[in-house]
Amino acid sequence: MSSSMVDTALSVAELTAYIRDLLEGDRLLQQVLVAGEVSSLHQHPKGVFFTLSDPDEDAAIQCVVWNGWRSRLAQQPKRGELLLVLGSLRLYPKRGEYQLTVFQAVAIGEGLQALQYQQLRSRLQAEGLFDRERKKPLPSHPQTLAVVTSPTAAAWGDIQRTLGQRYPRLHILLSPATVQGLEAPDSIAMGIERVNRDGRAEVIILARGGGAVEDLSCFNDERVVRAIADSKIPIITGIGHQRDESLADLAADFSAHTPTAAAEKAVPLYSQLVAEHQQRVNAAIEVFKQQIVRESEHLEALATRLKRFPSTSPQLIQATAHCRLLKQKLIALDPQAVLQRGYAVVKQEDNTIVRSTANLVKEQDLKIQLGQGFLKVKITEIWE
Repeated sequence: MSSSMVDTALSVAELTAYIRDLLEGDRLLQQVLVAGEVSSLHQHPKGVFFTLSDPDEDAAIQCVVWNGWRSRLAQQPKRGELLLVLGSLRLYPKRGEYQLTVFQAVAIGEGLQALQYQQLRSRLQAEGLFDRERKKPLPSHPQTLAVVTSPTAAAWGDIQRTLGQRYPRLHILLSPATVQGLEAPDSIAMGIERVNRDGRAEVIILARGGGAVEDLSCFNDERVVRAIADSKIPIITGIGHQRDESLADLAADFSAHTPTAAAEKAVPLYSQLVAEHQQRVNAAIEVFKQQIVRESEHLEALATRLKRFPSTSPQLIQATAHCRLLKQKLIALDPQAVLQRGYAVVKQEDNTIVRSTANLVKEQDLKIQLGQGFLKVKITEIWE
């Protein structure tokens, strides 16, 4: 590059000053009426910052009402309202951005975007897509998790880092999707469907980092809401830092304010699980120790009682004598003992004991059991 070109080049400050002179020096832009819909709003100690969007075109302008002018406004800016504002265009060199400094604002009706949002929300709610009964439970210890987001977004890095710190052995799948712009609704819906077809993931995180309401409008799209409602796998949303819930948040099984919070909800803290497991192990060991101590004490008590029980105890002597008496009775009643005293048992051939001569006949064979041995005899004579 020649030195002459360098000498004639404008510095950033000079270019910015030139553009500012053009904008702020234009009489039309010093007091201009602009109609649009308030699509985002931020309260600041110095004033109210809001975005005025064109309801029919993809266009928006940043506006500010400084605190000194707020009390003079006929209508305070509110999300979703259609406003007619009077202001002047200002350029801020430090950021190279321009915005409309508003002096007056008048409401001219409900904004088209807000009206469309409310109509869609009411219709989907009537279908039951936001009902609590439809919410699927989240797995307590997932092994595989899928993330639907842009691979170049900061949210993807935040989620990976958080999951890696909390649950190191988790298998993470990325289902890439565009999360801003006109192509985003179809891309997000396809990303969710892709995970469901794959079937490996136990839970899905649908995430996007912070941004203006206009950038997050795809999460209020019906295609995205229905894809979430139709998912067989539970979905956690972590969409930006906006306070207002999106329709995707309402349809999800759980909604978090940020991608990091969604990751924290999806998996437990591994170190905490280890600590809780160790506590349970220690508690079980302590229970076993206490049981062993109790049983040992019980055995010692029984041993002591046995040692204290004397062999000359009246109860023991009485019980022993009673046992001897019973033993003698059993011996006396023993049929074999009776036979040993000279008695015999007469039996028929079928071993039936003969107690009478009524059924006996001459020449009938009988068996006689003695104290030792048997005899076989034949009847020769019968006396009554």
